[in-house]
Amino acid sequence: MLFFAMGTAYGDGNPVYVDHQVIVQCFNPLDLAAIAAQYTLDPAPLSQVGDPPVYLLHILSDQTPPQVVAAMAGDTRIVYAEANSILSIAERSGLPWTQGRSWAIGRSWAIGGSGKGYAKQYFPLRIRLNEAFAAAGTRGRRVINGIDNGPPVVVAVLDTGIDLTHPAFTGHLVPQSDMWDFVDDDNDPSEVGTIHVDPTFGHGTHVSGIVALTVPDAKIMPLRVLGQDGSGELWRITAALIWAANHGADVANMSIGYPENVRLLHDLLDCVDVGNSGGTTFPEIGTHRLAVTVAAGNGGTVCPTCPIYPGAENADGKITVAASTRYDSLASFSTYNRAWVKLSAPGENIISALPGGRYGSWSGTSMAAPIAAGVVALYRARYPDAFPIPHLLLEQIKETSVDKRFTLPPWGDVRLMRVDALCAVTNNMGCPLTP
Repeated sequence: MLFFAMGTAYGDGNPVYVDHQVIVQCFNPLDLAAIAAQYTLDPAPLSQVGDPPVYLLHILSDQTPPQVVAAMAGDTRIVYAEANSILSIAERSGLPWTQGRSWAIGRSWAIGGSGKGYAKQYFPLRIRLNEAFAAAGTRGRRVINGIDNGPPVVVAVLDTGIDLTHPAFTGHLVPQSDMWDFVDDDNDPSEVGTIHVDPTFGHGTHVSGIVALTVPDAKIMPLRVLGQDGSGELWRITAALIWAANHGADVANMSIGYPENVRLLHDLLDCVDVGNSGGTTFPEIGTHRLAVTVAAGNGGTVCPTCPIYPGAENADGKITVAASTRYDSLASFSTYNRAWVKLSAPGENIISALPGGRYGSWSGTSMAAPIAAGVVALYRARYPDAFPIPHLLLEQIKETSVDKRFTLPPWGDVRLMRVDALCAVTNNMGCPLTP
């Protein structure tokens, strides 16, 4: 097995790309050997996807990935080249473009307790979840002939993994053969780390617990793409999206971010929606389609409107989710930019599962995105044949959200479309906000 160092551009030591790796899409695969020779690359790809093929290549020289990418600019044989970027959970501390949010600070139930706070917290009331279950006649199984006797909707969670033994997930998970750990390359996506030591330990378990509460009869597909430090490489995340599409997921949640645009993920998000992206296809996903929810980022006062990718990608098939409060205001830590943030959901002080059978509170857009994913899954269960193209389904969730407008520094004029489960499943376009 090959191990690669992580290249670093930030003074805080957080890596931004995998060293000695470059991603290259060629117009013609017959040109690969000549391209590899010219730029001192190993002509045998580490991996490849797509058509025209996108290759993950090993750099044989001492050049950094950005230097190789710059040298390739203008080469007519190459569609694009980019570094194998490092993406992180939206709450990872120490990043210059976000505010880290810890679950452990000042929360007694972050280190123990029961599921009472989990079951009785504010966000199900705010999005009218119980009313939605009653109106839809389902909590996540597909309604066929008016009865929820169809197969459950599947939500893939691309994150730090999951505590498979946590009681919150009893009966809520796909078979282990449909799970995968893209960090350790096996079918055990259990979280790795130590509570109170690794600040991102528990993130994937917490996100998955939110999905389980929002759409209880759906199945969760945990895919571990982020390591013990809460970061993961672009190629790994691409592979996980392809896995999710091929193993029956209907919805995928990615509570991750990176401050620069990445072409590979953009093209894949287009393709899991409509099948192609400017001439690029991914035969690996076939005809499978996937609606994707993405965390907007936690720029807050650090960089409140800065684009965080993949949330800011101009790609079909995904919707970017900001965090709202229990009072339907924009959370102070949330990134918000009307150009690409299309939806919000509660993300402040959300109680969910933590490893070791614990429950705890965490704040962040990472918590808002899986609530939106759960509502998307609930709509798919209620109307299994409606909006087969994912971006139309996501647009329907946005259009049935509660529309709040106000002025709030430092964002200025804010239009906050906050997800509402009851409005969604009843297709009520003018659904009013409840007192």
